[in-house]
This record gives sequence, structure tokens and C-alpha cells, in this order.
Amino acid sequence: MSLRVSFYGGAGKVTGSNFLIEGKQGRVLVDCGIEQGRDFCEECIYGPFPYDVKTVDALVLTHAHLDHVGRIPKLVKDGFRGKIYMTPPTKDLAELILRDSAGILAEEAKRHGKEPLYGEQDVDTTFSLIETLDYHTEKEIAPGLSAYLRNVGHILGSASVRIKDEEGVAVALTGDIGNSPSPLLPDWEPVPDADALVMESVYGDRLHPQRATRDMLLKGKLQLAIKRGGTILIPAFSLERTQLMLYELSNFFDAGDLPRIPVFLDSPLAIKVTAVYEKWGLTYFKPETEDEMKREGSIFEFPFLKQTPSRAESLAIEKVPGPKIIIAGAGMSHGGRIGGWEKRYLPDPTTTLFIVGYQAPGTPGRRIVEGAASVRLGGDEIKIKAKIEKLEGWSAHADRDELLKFAEAALSGPPDGGCLKAIFTAIGEPSAERFLAQRIHDYLGVRAVVPELGQTWEITKKSVKKI
Repeated sequence: MSLRVSFYGGAGKVTGSNFLIEGKQGRVLVDCGIEQGRDFCEECIYGPFPYDVKTVDALVLTHAHLDHVGRIPKLVKDGFRGKIYMTPPTKDLAELILRDSAGILAEEAKRHGKEPLYGEQDVDTTFSLIETLDYHTEKEIAPGLSAYLRNVGHILGSASVRIKDEEGVAVALTGDIGNSPSPLLPDWEPVPDADALVMESVYGDRLHPQRATRDMLLKGKLQLAIKRGGTILIPAFSLERTQLMLYELSNFFDAGDLPRIPVFLDSPLAIKVTAVYEKWGLTYFKPETEDEMKREGSIFEFPFLKQTPSRAESLAIEKVPGPKIIIAGAGMSHGGRIGGWEKRYLPDPTTTLFIVGYQAPGTPGRRIVEGAASVRLGGDEIKIKAKIEKLEGWSAHADRDELLKFAEAALSGPPDGGCLKAIFTAIGEPSAERFLAQRIHDYLGVRAVVPELGQTWEITKKSVKKI
């Protein structure tokens, strides 16, 4: 018996995660994400899928980020009618993300004279196919194929997915691996029972600073920015990064480390996502954070935080004098309300812009962080006079050393578990994929493969080979 793994997304690219697993009878997709940044191609988004979607039995999601879920309604629109499996928090988050995405895609399609990739009705049909699956539960999801989820510590509800056939041949796919230890989430769990492992490599060639150093830098830079008296802009991903920022700010204010200045959460999506985090926190957060929630109620709110879901409330922020903090999406400055605030405040030398996450090639955030003198936002070229602070370590992705630990843990399986024969480094820029693959080979002595887009590999109990 064997499994076949085809790399239809997430190979040589950070975004667009999409993998097809085929057994003797069943066919299962893991993730169906949209491409983002400069490395996307229009055909990869709007074109047909490179497989017959009607013959796919099931789809399993690792987590709710758009680059892992963003094309699911198109999959459904094109005829997929299998079950879609994910953890309960991922279901709640994915619905928010996809409904928000449908609106944005409709606006983009109208602007470019195209048909929308999908609409609200396709999202409705998508969620009629969903069945939640808890961690550590083996479930047959396709003829001859079962799935098993483990917490991977990336965002709320995120999971690695292990697919196994009836003969015990298994392949595991990590999705994105968390930057453990996290203030909110449990550490990632090892995957010791796979014959082949497909793992992410976003930070495969870089290190994060220690959390204590990271927190001290944020606090110190915020103190300086507040003294300058201007507006502090934090482009933050609505999912995970915003909640982490709110948690840390709340701690700084409670400890008296920062003066109590107005803080605005100016993102309708982030406001809804934060409510989902509050809903599931007592079940899916790490034990000490769950205890904190029991004591304090909310770990994300504080008296001078104002949520501004409506457009009128958002516009009113400008009337509030500095210093003030505005947290808004999108995290790479490629959409959302942050673009309007950057147009307004980037030319002001009293402004401080905090970059606290990965910026994909081609995005405005990437241009800003690379030191551009101006950036194009909403059709206008905006001069950058603001102070730019790039803070490392706030990514929800594991760094190169943590990724190596994850790979090492996958080698130490039980006697009756899988015998890992190869590790594929995917979901990363090509240089990061190659660097991590070389380290895995050099340090762990296991075969490491950098797959190419469109390749298919066969996994058996004895070998891993390209076909």
C-alpha cells in the first residue's frame, strides 16, 4: 500500500497551501488557501484546480488563515461536495475570514471587471459541508483513509494533520507551526507516527529573539513613541496577532509601564475574531492563561480600549489628539482600514509605525520594512516620514531552531509508530525551504526534500520517491 502526496500549493511559496493525498481508494485535500503577495499568479487564484474536485472525498483544514482556507468556496462552487473537517474554533474563525473575504473579492472583481472568485452563497454551501473534529481523535474521512489532528500551537484551533491508510502508511502535514512558547496557546505537539512529514518553513532561515527580549523591546519602543506625541500605528493581522497585541498592551498598562493613552481596535473583523478567542479560551488556551481568564474575565480588554466597528466610529478616531494607538488590519498593509491611516499619518514625522509580523514579497508592508521612501496605497504614492519600528519575534511561526526541534521530535516515534523516511520543507520562500532542508539533513541525518509545485511523491513503508 502507498500514499501519494501532490504539492498543488505551498511549494516554493509561503501562501496558497494546497496538498492532495491519494490512497488506494480515497482522495483527501489538506488546506485550500489563496495566494497572497507578489509571488501569486492570477491563474493560481482564478483558474481551475489542477485536479477533479468532484472526485475528492474530503478536505481537512490545518487552521483558519486565508492562505490556508481562502479558495474553499471556489472548490465548492466548482463541484466539491465532500465533508470538510476542522477543529471547532477553526470553524468559527474560518466563517468570519471567508465571509470577510467574499466581500473583499467582490469589490476587487468589480474594480477589475471580473467575475468574483465566489460569493456569499458559495460560503453558505461551504459551511453546510463542515464537520468538526477534535484533537486526538482518529476518524475515517475517506474510503481507506483516516485523519488525526494534533495541536500545533500556531493560532487558536490550529492543527497538524496526519493521514493514514488501512495498512498504516502515514503522511503528516503541519500547516503552520507555532512560535512556542506562546502567551496564549499550548506548545506544539510532536508528530511521531508518520512515514513522511510535510512541514512549513516560513522562518526556516531566521531566528526570533527570546520572548523576554521581545517584550522589553516592544515596551521600550512604545514608551519612546508615546513621548514623541504622535500616532502609533500597528498593522496587525486580525487573527492571532491582534489578540496577542491586546494581551501584551493590557499587561503593560496594568503594570504601569505605559501611560494610559487611548487605544483603538479599528477592525470589524479583528473585533469579531477577538470574541471567538474569548469564547474558546477556557478550552483551548494554555492552562495558566485559562486560569488568568477565570480570574479576570477578559484578558484582551482594558478601560481605555475602544472598539470601532462602524465607519463613523472609525473616522472619529482622527479627532482624538495624540498620543494614541491604532491597531487595524491588514497586517501587511495590503487592505483594510490600516491603509487609510497610513495614508493619513505616514507623512507625519511624529508618527511611529510598528511592523510586528511577516511581510510577504510585493506587499506594501514589505516595501515599508525594506526602507522605501514612499509606498503606493489606494492608488496614491505616499511619502514615508514616520519612524518605522520593525519588531522581530511577534510572528506566530516557529523560527529555524524551533522548526529543527519539531523535525527532531518527529524522528523519536514509538516502536509501533511510523518510521520517518523523509521531511518535505514547504510553505516558505525558496531560500528558507532550502536552508531548513539542509539543516535537517546535516543535523538529523534524515532525508530532506524541497518539493516543486505540481510534483507528486509516493510514500510507502519502505521508500519515498517522486513519480
